[in-house]
Amino acid sequence: MLRLAAFAVTTSALVAAATGPLPPLPLGLLAPPDRLTVSVSATGNPRADGEYRLECGAPPSGTHPQAAKACARLAEFAKEHKDPFAPVSKRQICTLQDGGPATARVTGTWHGHEVNARFDRSNGCEIRRWNDLEPLLPSARS
Repeated sequence: MLRLAAFAVTTSALVAAATGPLPPLPLGLLAPPDRLTVSVSATGNPRADGEYRLECGAPPSGTHPQAAKACARLAEFAKEHKDPFAPVSKRQICTLQDGGPATARVTGTWHGHEVNARFDRSNGCEIRRWNDLEPLLPSARS
């Protein structure tokens, strides 16, 4: 039965390749839901500090206090083809301002890619990077 299914998929792909590109598969078949762990400390808000799990499935779930909004924000990045977890470029000129002692680490998978990103508010670029990820990261204004 499995061989027959594989044959049907292969044959369909070959026929489609001859006539044009295949339509995209439903998202659920491409990759598992995004699963992230967010660890936050020293935000100045004890209720925001801690470790949260987030799964951006249908529906969003986990222990993150704003799971649906956090997943919606991540979906915006995906739609714009931007990596919200990319570090600030070493070539970027950043303002010398202190956004406070808040730090965060995000680990897991997002759109099929491993994530291991660190965040702080040590300069203008890092503050903007943090703020761009709200509400995945909590508000941590200095």
